[in-house]
Amino acid sequence: MTPAAAPAVDATEIRRRTRELLAAHPPATTERTDFLKARFDAGLAWVHYPVGLGGLDAPRSLQQAVDAELAAADAPDNDPRRIGIGLGMAAPTILGFGTDEQKRRFLRPLWVGEEVWCQLFSEPGAGSDLAALATRAVRDGDDWVVDGQKVWTSSAHVARWAILIARTDPDLPKHRGISYFICDMTDPGVDVRPLRQITGEAEFNEVFLSGVRIPDSHRLGPVGEGWKVAQTTLMNERVSIGGSRIPREGGMIGPVSQTWRNRPDLRTHDTHQRLLTLWVEAEVARLTGERLRQQLVAGQPGPEGSGMKLAFARLNQEISGLEVELLGDEGLLYGDWTMVRPELVDFTGRDAGYRYLRSKGNSIEGGTSEVLLNIVAERVLGLPSEPRNDKDVAWKDLSR
Repeated sequence: MTPAAAPAVDATEIRRRTRELLAAHPPATTERTDFLKARFDAGLAWVHYPVGLGGLDAPRSLQQAVDAELAAADAPDNDPRRIGIGLGMAAPTILGFGTDEQKRRFLRPLWVGEEVWCQLFSEPGAGSDLAALATRAVRDGDDWVVDGQKVWTSSAHVARWAILIARTDPDLPKHRGISYFICDMTDPGVDVRPLRQITGEAEFNEVFLSGVRIPDSHRLGPVGEGWKVAQTTLMNERVSIGGSRIPREGGMIGPVSQTWRNRPDLRTHDTHQRLLTLWVEAEVARLTGERLRQQLVAGQPGPEGSGMKLAFARLNQEISGLEVELLGDEGLLYGDWTMVRPELVDFTGRDAGYRYLRSKGNSIEGGTSEVLLNIVAERVLGLPSEPRNDKDVAWKDLSR
């Protein structure tokens, strides 16, 4: 006899379960981490994930009902800006390609925020052309021994784990000889060094890997198919950067709009017209991001996220440039040049000068704008791909 299917979870049931969680673990008297663990175990972390892994196999759209109930009760969140790489990149990749044991081991502490993640993808000689990476992973019994260098690694200085791609077969073409691993950032062979940026901060790092041993049980996906696994990470990364949920006048457009309202002495006809244009573009981008998130309910993120990330970078740079120009001499001031290694990045934090300088990185991080233009052209618009003469050439034979 075929067992009866589990009843579907609807908004009413979601709210009931959320209220039960709040009654059993009152936010005012429950330690923050304990509350988050209880929320995960109740399936209310990300409701579209499987039962037992923080979800209820429910439609993604029902997460809004959970979040609304918890916000009304002033319940703590998991500080998503601090653990954004884990939430937006590592988790969906582990869910898609991890073993049952890997999912059970990593997803709960990742979501709760007990373990911070970073991304070891880009290299000094393989940034825009990521598949040309040279970091090697050589099999040694039940382990892989990794040697190489990664760069532009956000949060590496506070991360416990990293998602890593490395070359496991140099005799294959560059896209086919890559494997995907979970790297322990506490391994003695991992050396994290700060990269001080134009803002004065060092949120990025370069990471040197020397004889790092990774057990084969920490490999995601089959050997040699790391590029396929990495595509899931990259598509989710671009959605998380360019398609994050923000309110109207959220993001970069908020501070400059507020300055315009509060400082009529700074207004000119030209800046007025430019602000109106950028305000409309920012609102269009926000609503497009909302539509993209609704599309995610039906499946995995597609190349449309690359278009959103493109718009995010361009708008941030144009808006922050307008803000500096609007402020005149005040826009040239810079509040604090102290070299710090922050745990999170606030794109709208600090002063106008910080926003202007920090936005320059938006067209590099998460995929350069040039690479994303190619992705949009080929995978969204269906235009012919650029000619390539390295498609079937072994990586070891490529000129570097």
